[in-house]
Amino acid sequence: MSSNKPPLLADATRDLARFGAALRYEDIPADAIARIKLSLLDSLGCCLYGATLPWTRKVAELADAEAAQPVATLIGLGRKTSPALAALVNGTSGHAFELDDIHKESIVHAGSIATPVALNLAEARNAASKGKVTGKDVLTAMVAGYEIGHRVGNAATMSLFFRGFHPQGTSGAFVAAATAARMLDLDATQFQHALGMAGSQAGGLMAAQEGAMVKRFHSGRAAQSGVYAAQLASRGFTGILDALEAPYGGYLATYSDKPNASRLTDGLGKTWETLNVGYKPHASVTSIHSALDALAELMQQHKLKAGDIAKVEAGLSPMTHVHCAWEYKAQGVTAAQMNLYYGMAVIALDGAAFTEQFREARLRDPQILDFVSRITATVDPEIEQMGAPFRHASRVKITTRDGKVHEKLALHRRGSPENPLAPEEVVHKFRNVVAPCMNKADAEHIIAAVDRCEQMADIGELLALVSAAVKLPE
Repeated sequence: MSSNKPPLLADATRDLARFGAALRYEDIPADAIARIKLSLLDSLGCCLYGATLPWTRKVAELADAEAAQPVATLIGLGRKTSPALAALVNGTSGHAFELDDIHKESIVHAGSIATPVALNLAEARNAASKGKVTGKDVLTAMVAGYEIGHRVGNAATMSLFFRGFHPQGTSGAFVAAATAARMLDLDATQFQHALGMAGSQAGGLMAAQEGAMVKRFHSGRAAQSGVYAAQLASRGFTGILDALEAPYGGYLATYSDKPNASRLTDGLGKTWETLNVGYKPHASVTSIHSALDALAELMQQHKLKAGDIAKVEAGLSPMTHVHCAWEYKAQGVTAAQMNLYYGMAVIALDGAAFTEQFREARLRDPQILDFVSRITATVDPEIEQMGAPFRHASRVKITTRDGKVHEKLALHRRGSPENPLAPEEVVHKFRNVVAPCMNKADAEHIIAAVDRCEQMADIGELLALVSAAVKLPE
């Protein structure tokens, strides 16, 4: 079947490909370079901790069984495989514990995709003796992925999510393809074919959030798909040249009921979507972070303990309510990290929602289940009227056992571009994330290396620091 309808935005795939192919380090503003370096560090921390987790290790065992030529590092696992399989494993580990960076409008965690794709292909290029890949090369490729992939997610709108697709596995495939195409120095036509192949490989269902390991795999699969797309394009394999804008069977027309195609190229090369990336202080889905922050602030302000609280009411956006306010049933770590009630309970009891709070042993803790029973969540009409830019906002009301009521409206989560973590807080997060699995000296070497990444004549220096096997947390 073909369509007589006009394209959603004429030549959008071509224009994005031309931008990506022409992008040079010198074109990127200094503040965007600083942000992508923070994302590189944050993502490496996620990959290193993620390498300790069972779902990552299962995917790594699958890669090992392929016995591919060992040229690309499995971060934190002490061995190598092919670039595509390494991207599969490292993309899974980067998204393995809900700690990776987040672009709010597109709902994409680009760091867990772009970082392994860029580093693994850089390593493969070095192994092929095609000249050393520099730190600037890696940062440029990552920015290409962030700029193009986030625009794809922006254009798909929240409609893609409400239809039940996981943006990480769908729009994330374009992050990977653009990063890979830039790392392989594809020309504009090859780049366009790579994007066209990414659209055909995009996939991921949001039902995975209620307990399945496969949610983490969506990120790895997107990363692997991008590597395959760019490698095939470099060999003359062709993709859909109008993959994004095609009126029938195109990415936006297929995945979204209400696409906004203009967001594909709005401000391209002038407005840097890389700067709209934020970082997570909590090891849980981003949508609940403002509610966690508000509960923590109210408890600190009024010197409350969990036992003092009779009732918690959370007012949410419709998207967060659908996404996170489903009945908590101790279905597994993934489900706990995606669930509003569990997140609020551990904040109330522990004052934190980080790696320790999401261990299997805590998931059926009677104290947590008791506090969960005191929480209710509804759609807040005022937040709903604010629209998509405030989909992470929350209103939290606490009623204490002595009848006092305390309320807070949190419009922007801590770690968002509107309420950002300072660079030193992102570094502090990296130290905390990797603390259970590597020694302090090694962690500091990685921090220092990323800080001077743009000065590296050979990115292999950084790869050597993250290649050793991490220890399993006790």
